[in-house]
Amino acid sequence: MIVDCAIYRDGRRIERPDSFSDALDEARGALDAFLWIGLHEPTEQEFDRVREEFGLHPLAVEDALRAHQRPKLEVYDDSLFAVLKPIVYEPESDTVSADELMVFVGDSFVVTVRHGEGAPLAAVRQRLESEPEVLKHGPTAVLYAISDAVVDHYMDVAGELQVDLEELETQVFAPTGAGDSKNTAARIYTFKRQVLEFRRAAGPLTAPMARLSAAGVPFVHEHAQPFFRDVADHLTRANEQVEGLDRLLSDILSAHLAQMGVRQNDDMRKISAWAAMAAVPTMVAGIYGMNFDHMPELHWPWTYPVVVALMGLAVYGLYRLFKRRGWL
Repeated sequence: MIVDCAIYRDGRRIERPDSFSDALDEARGALDAFLWIGLHEPTEQEFDRVREEFGLHPLAVEDALRAHQRPKLEVYDDSLFAVLKPIVYEPESDTVSADELMVFVGDSFVVTVRHGEGAPLAAVRQRLESEPEVLKHGPTAVLYAISDAVVDHYMDVAGELQVDLEELETQVFAPTGAGDSKNTAARIYTFKRQVLEFRRAAGPLTAPMARLSAAGVPFVHEHAQPFFRDVADHLTRANEQVEGLDRLLSDILSAHLAQMGVRQNDDMRKISAWAAMAAVPTMVAGIYGMNFDHMPELHWPWTYPVVVALMGLAVYGLYRLFKRRGWL
């Protein structure tokens, strides 16, 4: 469906056109004017009109309709096609998901196709309309503003993930060792999946931003390179931050598994110590339970208390030994 459609002349919005064809002719016929059409999950039939009026390349149209594309930048004869993947962070469930945003830039027109709810196009359009000095630079300004908004949100989400990671570190390295080990390991693995989703969206965007930062890209204003370099710099920082999170998660998982091994060793040492202490009275009691005839101490009046006392002293001695060595 068409979310918004407007002609912008000298950075200011004018009336909404009734026809794509008439609006495009008007935008191309006027000085410093362009047409911006926004679509949300269009069907093939809905997009056919746009494709015919703007002469979009069939391969780009296919990508825009099917979605599930990696971030990329493609140059065709009549348009520039860019794919971005905005990130959505759900604080209630601490999950990350990626939507898709396609941008067609051509001669006096911009067509944006949004899949999902995470693309910040409404806010971008409102911000640009409040800054006519920026918007008057035409379709290049729209492409820059969209890229800047998506990458800035990457940095916001990376900050949220950093907070979640600190909470996870506190749980894993708690001095009491409280918590379910299985749930902790599952949470670490789930966290790594969120980071992987982030990297799939942000990582491949590095090459398109680097290409836009260089000169000679068709349909991009020749003086826009510094602005795209700024976006590329922010993207690099976001990628570096999320790569650091990924490395820390791997270290936390290794530390958690090591902690589990240490705890299991402690448990085994405690079990072994108690078993050794139980073995001494068991052995003595077993000797006196063999019913031999020639055991003279059986007829001594103090045999029973002496044997019991010796067993107690032996157990106590073992207890002190294991306690001193940290087994108990």
